[in-house]
Amino acid sequence: MSQVTPLMPHATASWLVDNTALSFSQIAEFCGLHILEVQAMADDLASSKYTGRDPIHSGELTHDEIERGQADPDYVLQMQKAPTSVSRTKGPRYTPVSKRQDKPDGIAWLLRNHPEISDAQIGKLIGTTRNTIAAVRDRTHWNIQNIQPKDPVTLGLCSQRELDAIVAKAAKKAGVTDAVEVDVELGDDKEALIEELRAEREEAVRAAAEAAQEAEAEAWLAAKRAAEAEGADQA
Repeated sequence: MSQVTPLMPHATASWLVDNTALSFSQIAEFCGLHILEVQAMADDLASSKYTGRDPIHSGELTHDEIERGQADPDYVLQMQKAPTSVSRTKGPRYTPVSKRQDKPDGIAWLLRNHPEISDAQIGKLIGTTRNTIAAVRDRTHWNIQNIQPKDPVTLGLCSQRELDAIVAKAAKKAGVTDAVEVDVELGDDKEALIEELRAEREEAVRAAAEAAQEAEAEAWLAAKRAAEAEGADQA
C-alpha cells in the first residue's frame, strides 16, 4: 500500500469508485484501504455511507494520472501532493476521551484552591465550558455526588507551568503582590513554555490522528464482515 494516503481515504475511495474506471485494487492501494472495503463501497454494503471527496480538486491526483491507471490495471497511482495535516488553533484544547471524565474533578479543585481564576481562564486551561464550570460551582452537575476535587496537573489535564502561569496572571489582576515576582520568573522561561505548549499541541494532533485510524479500522472490519456474510449467503 502507498505510504502516503489521501487526507480522507474512505471519502476519496468512494469518489474514485463512482467517477472512474480504476480497479478496486488500484483504489485500495492509493487510499491505503483493504480491497474488501472498496468492494463493499461499490456494492453499497459498507456500514457507513461516505460523501465522495474529489482528489483532483484537492490536488492529490490529476486527470492524467487517473487516465494512466484506467489504461493499465497494473499501474500504481502516484500521489501528486501530500495532504496537508489540519490542526486546531482555536477553541478548547483537545483532551483524550479517557481523561474527559476527570474534568469536573479538576474544575472543583481550581474553584476551591484558586477562586481568583476566572471561568474563562479555567475553560481555557483544561478545555471545558462555562456551563460545566457553573454546574460544578452550584453543585447542579449531574454527577456532583461523585466529583472529588483533584489537581488538574495530576490528572493530566494541564501542565504545572500552564497552571502556574494562569494563577500568576489571575493573582496579579486581583492585586496580589507576590504575583509580580512569579510573573517575572515565568517571563524568563517564556521560550521553555512555548516549547512545552507546542509539544502538547503536537500530541493532541497525534491523538486525533490515532482516533481517526481507529474509526477507519472499525469501518474496515464492518465492511469485511458484510463481504463475508454476503459470501456465506451466496454459498
